[in-house]
Amino acid sequence: MDLPVRRAKPLLGDLHIPGDKSISHRAALLAALGNGTSVLHGFLEAQDPHSTIRCLRSLGIRVETSGEEVRVHGRGLRGLSAPTNDLHAGNSGTTLRLLSGILAGHPFESVLTGDDSLRRRPMNRIVEPLTLMGASVKATNGKPPVRIRGKERLKPISYTLPVPSAQVKSAILLAGLYADGVTTVEEPVQTRDHTERMLGLQVQRHADRISVSVAGGMTIPSREFRIPGDISSAVFLIAAAACIKGSDCVIRRVGINPTRSAVLDVLQHSGVRIEKINCLEDDAEPLCDLHVAFSPPEHPVHIDPGTTPLVIDEIPALAVLAACARVGFSVEGAGELRVKESDRIALLSENLRRWGIDVREHQNGFRFDPPASLREATIESGGDHRIAMAFAVAGMVHGGITINEAECADVSFPGFWNLVERLVAGKPGPYSRMT
Repeated sequence: MDLPVRRAKPLLGDLHIPGDKSISHRAALLAALGNGTSVLHGFLEAQDPHSTIRCLRSLGIRVETSGEEVRVHGRGLRGLSAPTNDLHAGNSGTTLRLLSGILAGHPFESVLTGDDSLRRRPMNRIVEPLTLMGASVKATNGKPPVRIRGKERLKPISYTLPVPSAQVKSAILLAGLYADGVTTVEEPVQTRDHTERMLGLQVQRHADRISVSVAGGMTIPSREFRIPGDISSAVFLIAAAACIKGSDCVIRRVGINPTRSAVLDVLQHSGVRIEKINCLEDDAEPLCDLHVAFSPPEHPVHIDPGTTPLVIDEIPALAVLAACARVGFSVEGAGELRVKESDRIALLSENLRRWGIDVREHQNGFRFDPPASLREATIESGGDHRIAMAFAVAGMVHGGITINEAECADVSFPGFWNLVERLVAGKPGPYSRMT
C-alpha cells in the first residue's frame, strides 16, 4: 500500500513499543532446546519472530501463543525432528542463520529457504564455519535455499569472523553446543551479545579482538524470558520526538543492552536529550524507560567503523533524523547494509535524493551536508521495514511524504502505522498511552 504521512502533533506522555526482535528469536530457539516448558513474556508479535515459531513447529516443537506470551515446550538439545517440508524463514535472516547452526548438529537433512528478499542474502558466511565443523551445508550460488545434513557430533573450531555479524557468531555458537569440545568465535569488534547472555557465556576482551567460547553438550534449562522493548524500534519514536517541537515523552521498558545501546550515545553526542530512568536488570537484559524531549541534533551525526556494527539497524533512522534537523551525516564501514533486507545504502541514498538531499554514496557508506531545503517526496521502501519507518519520521516532522509498500513495517513493528496515525492526531494507539 502507498501511505501518505502528515505532520504529527507533539509526542507527549507514555509510549510503548513492541518486544525486541533479536531477543524474541533467540528466546524461542533456546527454549526449544531446553528441558521443559519455557514462557516468553513480551514476545514480538511480528512476521519475523513468527517465522522462527513456524520453523520450530515444523521441527516437532510444540509452541503455544497467546498475544505477547509464548509457551515453548522444549525437547532438549537433540530433540528436533526431521521436517517433512522445506523450512520457510520468510524475510528473517536471523531465523535462517541461527537455525542453520542448530540443524548442523542434527543427523538429518533439512532445507531452509525464504521470500524473494531473503533468497538474495549471502549465506557463505555460515556455510564455511559450519562445514569446518563437519556438517554438510550447501547454499545455492551462495544464497538460500540452504541444504543442511547435520552430524550428531560436530568438530569444535576456533573461528575469526571476517565480517562482524551477530547472526554468524550466534550460528557458530549454537552449532558449538553439538561439538565434542570447546568452540571459540573471535570478532574484531563487539556485536550484539544476546546469545551469549542467554547461554551464560563469558566474553573475553583482548587488545585487538573479542572472543567467546561455548562447550559442547551443555544443558539448557527451561525458564521464563522477559523480553524488553526493542531499542531499534524505539529509535523511530526518539527521532520524531527530538524533532517535533513541544514533544516530551517517556518510552517505556526499552532494552539497553550495551551491545545495542550505542545508538543512544550517537544521539546524545549530536545533541538529542535522552534521560534513562527506572533502570533495572531483568532476565540478564538491562532495560530502562527513556525520557525524550524536543531537542533536535545540533551537531553532524558521524558513525565511525568501530561504532557501525553496534548501530547497524538504526542507521536509516539516524540518517533521516540528521536530515530532519538540517545537520550533516556520515557513516563508514557499513558495507553490511548492502546485504540487509535491501541494499540499504543504495535505497537510503536514492530516497534522500528524492527528498532533496545531495548524497554522496560509496561502497561502505554514504554522507551528506546539511540540506538547504527539503521537498515533498514519494519514498520507495523496497519492502524494507526500516526504510519505511525511517521515512515515516520524515513525514511526521515535515509532512509531504508518501511511502510505497508501507505494510512491510509489520516485519518488526506490528501496528506501527496505526500508532503513527494516532500520533499525527495526538491520540493514543496500541503501543502508545498518551497523557
